[in-house]
This record gives sequence, C-alpha cells and structure tokens, in this order.
Amino acid sequence: MDLTETADHPAAGAADPGDAATRERAITVLLADDNLIVREGVRALLGLEDDIEVVGVAADLDELVATADELVPQVVVTDIRMPPNFQDEGIEGAKEVRKRHPGTGIVVLSQYDEPEYAISLLAQGAASSAYLLKDRIGDGNQLARAIREVATGGSMLDPQIVQALVAPVTDEAALTPAEEALLQQVAEGRPVKAIAAATSTTPEAVNDAVEDLFLKLARGASAGRVGALRRLRLLQKAIIDREEQGETLSRMLPGGLADKLREDVGAAERTERLDVTVLMSDVRGYSAIAERTDPTVLAGQLDEHRAAMNDAILAQSGTVMQYVGDAVMAVFGAPFPVDDHAGAAVRAAVAMHERQQAIDERWSGEGRAPFGLGIGLSTGEVAAAMLGSEERYEYTLVGDTVNLAQRLQDLARPAGTTVLSDATRVAVAGDWTTEELPVQRVKGRDAPVRCHRLVGAVDRITEVR
Repeated sequence: MDLTETADHPAAGAADPGDAATRERAITVLLADDNLIVREGVRALLGLEDDIEVVGVAADLDELVATADELVPQVVVTDIRMPPNFQDEGIEGAKEVRKRHPGTGIVVLSQYDEPEYAISLLAQGAASSAYLLKDRIGDGNQLARAIREVATGGSMLDPQIVQALVAPVTDEAALTPAEEALLQQVAEGRPVKAIAAATSTTPEAVNDAVEDLFLKLARGASAGRVGALRRLRLLQKAIIDREEQGETLSRMLPGGLADKLREDVGAAERTERLDVTVLMSDVRGYSAIAERTDPTVLAGQLDEHRAAMNDAILAQSGTVMQYVGDAVMAVFGAPFPVDDHAGAAVRAAVAMHERQQAIDERWSGEGRAPFGLGIGLSTGEVAAAMLGSEERYEYTLVGDTVNLAQRLQDLARPAGTTVLSDATRVAVAGDWTTEELPVQRVKGRDAPVRCHRLVGAVDRITEVR
C-alpha cells in the first residue's frame, strides 16, 4: 500500500535511478508466455523500471515450473493459456510454483475477461496475487504496480474483472429488492457470516436464501444466463473456501477499517484529522542478510517476523498499515481514536524488540541470520483517508508525523534501539526512561529535530506485565 507518497518518502516499490542499494534489491521476475513477441514486449516494458529485474523466461508449463525452481524469483508473471494443451496451464503452473515456493508473488496476464480465471487464481486466498488484462497492462503502469504489490503480499485485480464480478445479472427472471440486494452482496464477495450479521439473520438462513435465488435464476436461464449463474456459483464456492480457511475480507484492510466502513459507508469519502502515533520498524542489515540467504529460507523468516510483529502491535490495539519487505508501518489512534496512543506505541515497540530477540536466539541455533530491529515513533496530527485511483483504493495516512517516524527509524541504531520524537517523549513522560540524543538534521526538514532514545526497555516491559 502506498501510504506516504511524497518527495521525501516515496511510495513502496518506487526507486531512485541513482540509488545503487535500490538496484541491488530489485524485485526479481520470471516471465512465462509462449508468444515470443508478447514475452519480449513485456520484458521491454519492465526494463523501464529501475526496481524490477527480469531474471528468466519460460514458454510452457514445464519450463515455468523448472525455471522457477532454478531461479526462485520473487514474482512470476504468466499468461493463462500455454503449451501443452492451451487451457489454464499458466494458473496451474503458478499454483505449483506457490506450493513449492510459498513466498512467490503471482501476476496473471490474460486476454480473457472471464471472471472464472480470476476466481480460480484467488480461491485459495488473494495475498500475493494479481490478475490483469493484456491489452491494458501499459495503462497507468499497471503491470509494474501489480508486481510491486504482490512482491509485498498484496493483491490486485483489473478493474474490468472487478466490474464483471460485481455487475448485476441482467435479463434474468424478475428479482425482488431483497433478492437483488442478496445477489449484489454475494457478487461483491461478502462472506456468508457477514451477510447474516448485516441482515440480522443466521448463516444457515443466508445459505438457504442463496440457494433459492440460484434456483430462481436457473429456472428461466438461457445460454447467456447460465454463464452468469456459473460465475456466481464459482464465486460463492471461493467465499466458502476462504471462510473455512479463516480468511475474510477484513484481512485485506487495516485492522478495524472494514468494520468502520460497514458501519459508516460515507467514511470512505471523508478525510479525517486524527492525533496519532506512527511506528516504523526496519531490519538492520537486511540487504546483507538477503545477499547470503536462500530466498525461500528468507521468505520463511520474513513470514515469522511479520507474524510476531503483528501480534505485538495488535496486543496494544495498533493498526498494521503496511509491510514492505523487512519494514513494518503501524499506527496507534486510527482508524479509531485512542487516548493513550503514544504509550501504546511505546509498549508495542518494546514488545516487538523482545519478541524478535527470542526469535533471533532460536534462529541462531538453527544457523539462520538474526533480524535486529530499529524502530522510530512519532506523535502528531495526520490526515487519514481512502485514497487511490480507478484501479484501487487504500487507507492512507498523510502528514509530517508519518515522514518523521521514517526519519527517526533511520536514526535507531544499533539494532534493538527505539527512537522517540520529542512529542512522543512528552506524551509518555514519567512512564518510560529516555535519553536525549544530539539535535539531528534529517532529510526533508529545514529545522533540526529533537529526539530521544528509549532506555531500560527490557526491564520495563517485565514490570508492565
């Protein structure tokens, strides 16, 4: 998610052509398409991006899987229909690659706007998956954005596919207003349990109503209507599968935001001023770790690291806004206001260090590189809004408070250090021991910055417990 797209704090995935470190950390991509012209056209398109590197190509299903095993790319960009049978080899190959290398992002390119293919790709979960139409991949640089998104665990659907999924079914047997509303909710991908809660009924009653609706549609279905009915059945199956796996639509939004939007539809169109504390963390020496670590092993470490950081943040009622590689951004006080957001942020930072230290001790015994953290905390006013474009919207925080948290995180050295802004220190004065650092000049700010290092954190967290 692009949370702080400013000149001083570029959007996730954006690269400075003169930044050698960024080039070294370019997202590695494997292209799979049996059409040489299309394949080389996509390669040329991606060659314009400084933070994306095409490391290999494949022309059929077997070559796709074998090359992915050999190169272990971060992202696979694949056509749907390839040899040997020109059916759905691209999607099947992508699933096989994901099974062998769980950290791999998948971008499917297709000339087909039938939603069934997108549903097949997303049925086991939307994370790290994207589906784009070939004739639109150059529009607004969609392909590069999709690659960056899936490389960090996000997802993306071509707007035409979204429209095909949620568009009301036409020229069917007449439906009552309640049936139209139910059909729309199913097509939007709302879980059965969520529909039941919104309509003050039971999941069993919703399932019965969906079955009755499908029967009504089927009774007068012609050839075209059968296609629409089949799409809805496939979509319902995908929803049920995700529910059984414990995955809901809420997981695709920052914590609490899904509930807020359901309770207040107009919130999506408003910008709110909120007083918050922003937390930014980063793994120290990550580039060197990545250089000497097998990518599949590193993906497993990142997954374990993120889970631990997520638990520490949620335990203090924080909202995880963004994961970008080894970096974590969280906010305390949004989307819902919190009185003691600064204190909660400090407690979360201490717990993050403590949990990562325990993981590092175990990793060291297993021969894996430890992750040492640097954390920056900044307190102040932000603007919170749903921002984006026709392709996608994201919950975004804007303001100097966000940028300052990033700068303070850069100052949090050595590993295990937490640096607080002056406003954060004032907010938690008396609860935590801090040490004032020399006045700092940071990138993007004319005035010098007063900041403070948290001390005695390990002992303090024991007392808090």
